[in-house]
Amino acid sequence: MKVVLKKKKYTTQDYEKLPEGSPYQLIEGELIMSPAPSPEHQRVSIRLSSKLFNLLSKSKKGEVLYAPVDVYLNEENAYQPDIVVVLKDGKAKLTERGVEGPPDMVIEILSPSTAYYDLTEKKEVYERVGVKEYWIVDPKRKAIEVYKNTEKGFELYSKVKGSGKVKSSVIPEFEVELKEIFLEVD
Repeated sequence: MKVVLKKKKYTTQDYEKLPEGSPYQLIEGELIMSPAPSPEHQRVSIRLSSKLFNLLSKSKKGEVLYAPVDVYLNEENAYQPDIVVVLKDGKAKLTERGVEGPPDMVIEILSPSTAYYDLTEKKEVYERVGVKEYWIVDPKRKAIEVYKNTEKGFELYSKVKGSGKVKSSVIPEFEVELKEIFLEVD
């Protein structure tokens, strides 16, 4: 169940006053609280972030971070995406408070409490502020959609459900085989 704290519009200054570890994101000026992710959500996150970490640490092209890390997009939007990639030549910068500016890649793993925001409001903001690539990972459907940000906005770049591979446009050598991400656990 999500909890929304009501006030006027909140800003990043309000957000930064929350205690460290508070389960909130600032989405379009509203403080949105989400429960901790499920074990399956965490398994998928670990597998994806590990693959990215191994690739980026060898190539030295950038860094991968995983939740919780604050990503400051503008005065009314500070998110904690599941996985964030900041490339050396990208717009985003790593600072003491988190990631400042639009990351090169954002991966959101859907869960019942966050899916609405990941598929609508956050997706629109990521598109508007210039996130180069947005991945939507759906553990329930065993599906991944990759959106590339173009002059026309987000366009579907790669999509797979059940089995097969998806590929990144931002990191061309990054491919994901679904069976490696959605493993069955006994």
